[in-house]
Amino acid sequence: MVAAGILFSRIGGLVRNRVFAHYFGTSDAADAFNAAFRIPNLLQNLFGEGVLSASFIPVYAGLRARGEDAEASRLAGALAALLGMVVSVLVLLGVLLTPVLIDLIAPGFEGEKRLATIRLVRILFPGAGLLVLSAWCLGILNSHRRFFLPYAAPVLWNLAIIGALVGFGAGVAPYPLAEIAAWGSVAGSLLQFAVQLPAVLGLLGRITPGPIMVSGPVRAVLRNFGPVFVGRGVVQISAYVDTLLASLLPTGAVAGLAYAQVIYTLPVSLFGMSVAAAELPAMSSATGDEGERAGYLRQRLAGGLRQIAFFVVPSAVAFVALGDVIVGALYQSGEFTRPMTLYVWGILAGSALGLLPSTLGRLYASTYYALHDTRTPFRFALIRVALTIGLGYLFAIRLPPVLGLDPRWGVAGLTLSGGLAGWVELVLLRSALGRRLGRSELPGTFLAIVWLVALAAAVLAWALRWALPELHPIAAAALVLGAYAGVYLAGTRLLGVAEAARVLGR
Repeated sequence: MVAAGILFSRIGGLVRNRVFAHYFGTSDAADAFNAAFRIPNLLQNLFGEGVLSASFIPVYAGLRARGEDAEASRLAGALAALLGMVVSVLVLLGVLLTPVLIDLIAPGFEGEKRLATIRLVRILFPGAGLLVLSAWCLGILNSHRRFFLPYAAPVLWNLAIIGALVGFGAGVAPYPLAEIAAWGSVAGSLLQFAVQLPAVLGLLGRITPGPIMVSGPVRAVLRNFGPVFVGRGVVQISAYVDTLLASLLPTGAVAGLAYAQVIYTLPVSLFGMSVAAAELPAMSSATGDEGERAGYLRQRLAGGLRQIAFFVVPSAVAFVALGDVIVGALYQSGEFTRPMTLYVWGILAGSALGLLPSTLGRLYASTYYALHDTRTPFRFALIRVALTIGLGYLFAIRLPPVLGLDPRWGVAGLTLSGGLAGWVELVLLRSALGRRLGRSELPGTFLAIVWLVALAAAVLAWALRWALPELHPIAAAALVLGAYAGVYLAGTRLLGVAEAARVLGR
């Protein structure tokens, strides 16, 4: 159900980006909008889904597992009040300090491009605050095993932006149109929160924070919140450094990175976040002595790792071998031309290196959170971020001139650096958890099968691609990617992979 909700949401996001690409391409206005969106989005990322899931769900689900439903409801109300106060102050500060934030995140922007980015950030900030409250709804609903609604709710946010672009796109200059899209984003944020609120109130009943503000459960959430908040913060610093470095590259680098990230995050969300999100409340509800809990967590972790890898390995191979087919189908329209497709493909191929560790790492982190350990993932996140920043500067700024490459291709170095750092973090997470719970990792035979079948399927899909006549990018993608997926599923099923049998059975 998580994956189904995310799939609807991501399809909406891909349609939104295709419409955005049609009107903006890789123009200065596209760079301004994508850079502007990152700044208020910091609120959502720092206080939103990942942080609340790690700090709130283990405590809330534990209370419910012990039958303390009234205490759990009061905890939810207290957290809503705290979030509302903190986020309101941060939104106000963000609007007032926008020019300073622009200088920090996009120092390469000048003139009209910089002024437009400032206007866009000030429009977008209140919407980001609403998305934080939407993430609170998600935490409540997930703890009650209501998965589809909170993950499908962003469809409304995407539809609001699409409606704004389509409704006003004809004859409007790029910068004013970007502002219209920003207002659409704010309206969509309100819709995303409002559609979840009735279900949350129905589960919680009357919310009465009162003295719960200083209770043990609230203190437990805040203790968990600190390390995850800081860890999420340093990860966001890494993302903002990527945007900063991209802003120093030629026009189109920031937009190209954003287009590639939308595609890259699709398998991360569908196959990494969905499994991790579904497992967290289940793991957090584990009871028994230490040995029984460890065995239960190992069992769930092993199954989740296989489920993630079965889908992520072919996704990574497709990004490298068939990335232009994917990008062309999603974006190639209007101002987004074939050379832009090839450019985004190069960025996407670089991101494939880190796809598997990024998705597996989410499940390992959820296991730590279920154990009420937020500090270990935080320490390893610091290491990953430090590596990402250092390698990103080397690969994006220093190496392209040495290798004789066009400077704009430095943005592909950013995605490569993130992938290398992701592998280091995964090794650290796995090793530390193995010492605590016992080894739980992917079997070598299983990995060999899925990698070899994915590579064979890519060769066949590549041959089909060159044998086809000239087709519309969407039609070509339907045939080529459909064949690729079909060969992969059939091959893994014939070789006895249980995950393939389950998928085909459904």
